[in-house]
Amino acid sequence: MQWQDIAISVAQWASVIALFPSVFSRDKPALSSSLLTTACISLFFVSYLTLGLVVSAISAAFLLVTWATLAYQQWRIIRSRAADTM
Repeated sequence: MQWQDIAISVAQWASVIALFPSVFSRDKPALSSSLLTTACISLFFVSYLTLGLVVSAISAAFLLVTWATLAYQQWRIIRSRAADTM
């Protein structure tokens, strides 16, 4: 295991933990921000796998799921507001 693998994964785990309040609160990031971040992290995930940084890839997968969850939550909020206005 390379030191870069550990450093990247620690930063990503910290990001996952930092996002927990957003996942469990009513306030969510913008849908476009969540989708773009999800797309970028999916590229990181694939890159880490191809570089053999397995621990970083695992932590990127968790970060990817967290951002995708936020995107889904925001999409549901937008959809329910649109249904309320009809």
